[in-house]
Amino acid sequence: MRLPRLVLLCVLLVCATAARADAYDDAQRLLRSGDAAAALELADRTIADQPRDARMRFLKGVILTQSGRNAEAEQVFRALTEDFPELSDPYNNLAVLYAADGRLQAALGALQAALRNDPQHRAALENLGDVHLALAIAAWSQAASGAKGDTTALRRKLRLAREIPAAVTPSKPG
Repeated sequence: MRLPRLVLLCVLLVCATAARADAYDDAQRLLRSGDAAAALELADRTIADQPRDARMRFLKGVILTQSGRNAEAEQVFRALTEDFPELSDPYNNLAVLYAADGRLQAALGALQAALRNDPQHRAALENLGDVHLALAIAAWSQAASGAKGDTTALRRKLRLAREIPAAVTPSKPG
């Protein structure tokens, strides 16, 4: 009698896991097809049933970001870093939002956390370079504005740094 119940329990667990994977895939498809509202609705329903589903919560943050709802996306990613501090991608995506808002020191801290978790995280490494460059441009600009004497080398650094595409705002989510 116990064996059939155990088999039934295993089947139910596999079905529940598959349903969550299907919901995630469906939400991704909806988002890719341009139906962010339906993707968000599906994500919210799934999260209501499975509040610890980190993948779906992350996808919700991505949906919100792509919908221009950055403050809400920031809340989602921040909550993910609190609930799953070992994950790198939420920190990376937080950094992108912080940098877009001009909060470069906060972006730097988030990227450092992402890289502590995964030192080879390509997007975080690229975004770290972008943030360092933006901080350098800010420092060189400040130095140039109050400089006396020959600022030729400083102005050359600024010109070259500003020529690098996408130098100010990281845009590579994880």
